Formats: sequence, C-alpha cells, structure tokens
Amino acid sequence: MPLRSTARTSLVDLVIEQMERLITEGEWPVGSKIPAEPVLVEQLDVGRNTVREAVRALVHTGMLEPRQGDGTYVRARSDFGAAVQRRLRRAAHLEAYEVRACLERDAARHAARRRTDEGLAALREALAVRGRAWESGDAARFVEADMRFHRAVAAAAHNSVLAELYEHLSDALRGTLEAVVAIPLLPDAVRHQLDAHTAIVDAIEAQDPDAAERAALAHLTEAADALREPPAGTA
Repeated sequence: MPLRSTARTSLVDLVIEQMERLITEGEWPVGSKIPAEPVLVEQLDVGRNTVREAVRALVHTGMLEPRQGDGTYVRARSDFGAAVQRRLRRAAHLEAYEVRACLERDAARHAARRRTDEGLAALREALAVRGRAWESGDAARFVEADMRFHRAVAAAAHNSVLAELYEHLSDALRGTLEAVVAIPLLPDAVRHQLDAHTAIVDAIEAQDPDAAERAALAHLTEAADALREPPAGTA
C-alpha cells in the first residue's frame, strides 16, 4: 500500500482545541465571558484573524455565544451539550424536567450502591452550600448551588456516561430550574425540599438504593407538579 501524506493541523484548529480544552476543563465555565480578542491574541500568540476564525467556529457549534456590545460567552461544555440545548429550547419546561427526573432517579440509586467516603463528603458539602444559598435569598446563587448538588449525586454514581449526560443536560435545564424557583409562593416548597434533599444524602450514606430513588422522585415530583399547576393564589 503506498504511503499518503497526512493533513496538517492548521493554526486555527490548534487554537480551537486549546479553547475547547479551557471550556471542557472548567477554566472557562458555562455562562462566563471569555477574554476579549486582544487578550486572546496576546495569550495565544497568534493573529487576530486566527482568533476570530476559532471563535466563529465555536459559535457555529454552539459552545460560544456572541452578545452584541458585551462580548462572547460560554454556552455549552461541548458541541454535544450545545445540541442538547438547541433541542431543549424547543421543549416545554415540563418535558425537560421529566427527562431530568429520569436521570436523577437513576443517579441516586446508583450513588447509593457505589458511593465512596469522598463522594459522600462532597454531597454533604454541596447540601450545606445549597442550604446557605437558599437562606441568602439570591435566586441565581441558589440555582447554581442546586445544580452543584445534583452534579455531586451524579458523580457519586460512578458512571462516567451518566455524569457527562447530566452535566450537559443540567446546563441546558438551567432555565427550567430558574422557572421553578421563580414561581410565586414556591419558596415554601423549596424550603421544604431541603428535607427531601437531606433524605437523598441520608439514603446514599445508608447505601439504600430504594430509599434514595424514592427521595429523589419525591422532590422532583413536587417541582414538576409546580410547573404543571402553580400553587393556588399565584395567578
């Protein structure tokens, strides 16, 4: 078989790879603003056109989002995550939440079977952070803390595919969670859910898969019901 020349990786491709790595490894978190073009040119030691092409390519995949007069923001951790977000933008909040419930139910069950002491400690810490965030009255902070908690449950399940799916889905479901938190009179329900989240961690600590699944479904059902029909008096 004759040898064939291999394609050279272009400078743009190398810059795209570096930027993707910064996003996937969390150096540039979802929702954050990436450095301005002059800063990227200096840090990457490439020309402006190279930076622009790389940014344009990542905007095309959906990982980055330009905002007129503001800058460019990270929208998703991967092109797969961006595809999930595009699909969920066409879905109702309730449909998206039901998909989240399926993942979280299984994550809780697997976490109860497979959790480690380190994973349990991370869950307890995430639970405490969630409680403090709610008491602060800062809705955005609470949303981030709630997502951190459920990511910790997914991580404790020790299934890399499930954890990655949940990472992508939770980014896309940020708006759904914000919609739940924003429902008038729901604060009492969210406060009540602190007990439900504690029950999830207690079941995982006890390594009781059935109890973990029941606790996960209990709090998810309550939130889904709020999306279906907001509490009386909210109209």
